[in-house]
Amino acid sequence: MDIVYKKLTENELDQIIKMRINQLTEEYTSEGKTVPENVDLKKSLMDFYTKNMAAGTYVSWLAFDGDKIVGTSGMSFAEKPPYFTCPTGRLGILSSMYTDPDYRRMGIATQLLDRVVKEAKDYGCGTIYITASNMGVELYESYGFKHNGNFMQYNF
Repeated sequence: MDIVYKKLTENELDQIIKMRINQLTEEYTSEGKTVPENVDLKKSLMDFYTKNMAAGTYVSWLAFDGDKIVGTSGMSFAEKPPYFTCPTGRLGILSSMYTDPDYRRMGIATQLLDRVVKEAKDYGCGTIYITASNMGVELYESYGFKHNGNFMQYNF
Protein backbone atom coordinates (compact mmCIF):
# COMPACT_ATOMS: atom_id res chain seq x y z
CA MET A 1 0.00 0.00 0.00
CA ASP A 2 1.38 3.36 -1.08
CA ILE A 3 -0.37 6.30 0.58
CA VAL A 4 -0.10 9.57 -1.35
CA TYR A 5 -0.88 12.96 0.23
CA LYS A 6 -2.44 15.79 -1.78
CA LYS A 7 -4.14 19.10 -1.10
CA LEU A 8 -7.91 19.20 -1.47
CA THR A 9 -9.21 20.64 -4.75
CA GLU A 10 -12.75 21.28 -5.95
CA ASN A 11 -12.57 17.91 -7.77
CA GLU A 12 -12.80 16.02 -4.45
CA LEU A 13 -15.54 18.09 -2.78
CA ASP A 14 -18.39 15.61 -3.33
CA GLN A 15 -16.32 12.80 -1.80
CA ILE A 16 -15.13 14.99 1.08
CA ILE A 17 -18.67 16.05 1.93
CA LYS A 18 -19.76 12.40 2.15
CA MET A 19 -16.73 11.59 4.32
CA ARG A 20 -17.37 14.58 6.60
CA ILE A 21 -20.97 13.48 7.16
CA ASN A 22 -19.77 9.91 7.84
CA GLN A 23 -17.21 11.27 10.30
CA LEU A 24 -19.78 13.32 12.18
CA THR A 25 -22.16 10.36 12.25
CA GLU A 26 -19.44 8.09 13.65
CA GLU A 27 -18.53 10.64 16.32
CA TYR A 28 -22.17 11.05 17.36
CA THR A 29 -22.89 7.34 17.58
CA SER A 30 -19.61 6.53 19.36
CA GLU A 31 -20.64 8.96 22.11
CA GLY A 32 -24.11 7.41 22.38
CA LYS A 33 -25.84 10.33 20.69
CA THR A 34 -28.59 10.07 18.11
CA VAL A 35 -27.79 11.71 14.77
CA PRO A 36 -30.34 14.45 14.01
CA GLU A 37 -32.60 13.31 11.17
CA ASN A 38 -33.69 16.71 9.90
CA VAL A 39 -30.26 18.22 9.24
CA ASP A 40 -28.96 18.15 5.66
CA LEU A 41 -25.35 19.34 5.71
CA LYS A 42 -24.52 18.76 2.02
CA LYS A 43 -25.33 22.27 0.75
CA SER A 44 -23.85 24.00 3.81
CA LEU A 45 -20.63 22.02 3.51
CA MET A 46 -20.34 22.72 -0.22
CA ASP A 47 -20.86 26.45 0.43
CA PHE A 48 -18.28 26.44 3.23
CA TYR A 49 -15.59 24.62 1.25
CA THR A 50 -15.97 26.57 -1.99
CA LYS A 51 -16.12 29.99 -0.29
CA ASN A 52 -13.25 29.42 2.16
CA MET A 53 -10.95 27.58 -0.24
CA ALA A 54 -11.31 30.48 -2.70
CA ALA A 55 -10.62 33.02 0.06
CA GLY A 56 -7.54 31.12 1.27
CA THR A 57 -9.04 30.72 4.75
CA TYR A 58 -9.40 26.92 4.57
CA VAL A 59 -6.94 24.26 3.52
CA SER A 60 -7.21 20.49 3.61
CA TRP A 61 -4.81 17.65 2.97
CA LEU A 62 -6.04 14.24 1.89
CA ALA A 63 -4.52 10.75 2.04
CA PHE A 64 -5.10 8.54 -1.00
CA ASP A 65 -4.68 4.81 -1.49
CA GLY A 66 -4.89 4.72 -5.27
CA ASP A 67 -8.04 6.66 -6.16
CA LYS A 68 -9.62 6.14 -2.74
CA ILE A 69 -9.50 8.92 -0.15
CA VAL A 70 -8.60 7.21 3.13
CA GLY A 71 -7.87 10.23 5.33
CA THR A 72 -8.79 13.88 5.62
CA SER A 73 -7.69 16.96 7.52
CA GLY A 74 -8.72 20.57 7.56
CA MET A 75 -7.49 23.90 8.85
CA SER A 76 -9.47 27.12 8.92
CA PHE A 77 -7.74 30.42 9.49
CA ALA A 78 -9.11 33.28 11.58
CA GLU A 79 -7.80 36.48 13.11
CA LYS A 80 -8.48 38.20 16.38
CA PRO A 81 -6.71 40.98 18.22
CA PRO A 82 -3.14 39.89 19.00
CA TYR A 83 -2.26 38.73 22.50
CA PHE A 84 0.93 37.70 24.29
CA THR A 85 1.02 34.05 23.23
CA CYS A 86 -0.24 34.85 19.71
CA PRO A 87 1.25 38.20 18.67
CA THR A 88 0.03 37.88 15.07
CA GLY A 89 -3.58 37.36 16.17
CA ARG A 90 -3.82 34.64 13.52
CA LEU A 91 -5.36 31.37 14.63
CA GLY A 92 -5.67 27.95 13.06
CA ILE A 93 -8.81 25.96 13.76
CA LEU A 94 -8.23 22.28 13.14
CA SER A 95 -11.15 20.19 11.92
CA SER A 96 -12.18 17.28 9.75
CA MET A 97 -9.42 14.95 10.89
CA TYR A 98 -10.67 11.54 9.83
CA THR A 99 -9.13 8.23 8.79
CA ASP A 100 -11.06 5.38 7.19
CA PRO A 101 -11.43 2.66 9.86
CA ASP A 102 -9.56 0.15 7.65
CA TYR A 103 -6.53 2.49 7.56
CA ARG A 104 -6.22 3.50 11.20
CA ARG A 105 -3.07 3.01 13.27
CA MET A 106 -0.83 3.38 10.20
CA GLY A 107 0.41 6.95 10.85
CA ILE A 108 -1.88 8.55 8.27
CA ALA A 109 -3.50 10.98 10.74
CA THR A 110 -0.08 12.13 11.95
CA GLN A 111 1.08 12.72 8.37
CA LEU A 112 -2.06 14.74 7.66
CA LEU A 113 -1.67 16.67 10.90
CA ASP A 114 1.95 17.50 10.03
CA ARG A 115 0.80 19.03 6.75
CA VAL A 116 -2.02 21.19 8.09
CA VAL A 117 0.08 22.35 11.07
CA LYS A 118 2.74 23.47 8.58
CA GLU A 119 0.06 25.32 6.61
CA ALA A 120 -0.97 27.15 9.80
CA LYS A 121 2.62 28.03 10.63
CA ASP A 122 3.20 29.30 7.07
CA TYR A 123 0.00 31.38 7.32
CA GLY A 124 1.47 33.06 10.40
CA CYS A 125 -0.71 31.45 13.05
CA GLY A 126 0.55 31.59 16.60
CA THR A 127 -1.95 29.07 17.95
CA ILE A 128 -4.04 26.18 16.68
CA TYR A 129 -7.32 25.33 18.34
CA ILE A 130 -9.39 22.19 18.19
CA THR A 131 -12.47 20.89 19.90
CA ALA A 132 -11.43 17.25 19.90
CA SER A 133 -13.76 14.30 19.74
CA ASN A 134 -13.10 11.53 22.24
CA MET A 135 -11.67 9.50 19.35
CA GLY A 136 -8.99 12.10 18.56
CA VAL A 137 -7.71 13.22 21.95
CA GLU A 138 -4.87 10.66 22.11
CA LEU A 139 -3.51 11.72 18.70
CA TYR A 140 -3.54 15.41 19.60
CA GLU A 141 -1.98 14.89 23.02
CA SER A 142 0.83 12.80 21.52
CA TYR A 143 1.41 15.54 18.94
CA GLY A 144 1.83 18.19 21.63
CA PHE A 145 -1.59 19.80 21.96
CA LYS A 146 -2.45 20.85 25.51
CA HIS A 147 -5.84 21.00 27.19
CA ASN A 148 -7.16 24.52 27.64
CA GLY A 149 -10.67 24.39 29.05
CA ASN A 150 -12.88 23.03 26.27
CA PHE A 151 -10.14 23.57 23.70
CA MET A 152 -6.79 22.08 22.95
CA GLN A 153 -4.07 24.18 21.41
CA TYR A 154 -0.66 23.86 19.88
CA ASN A 155 1.61 26.90 20.20
CA PHE A 156 4.50 27.58 17.85
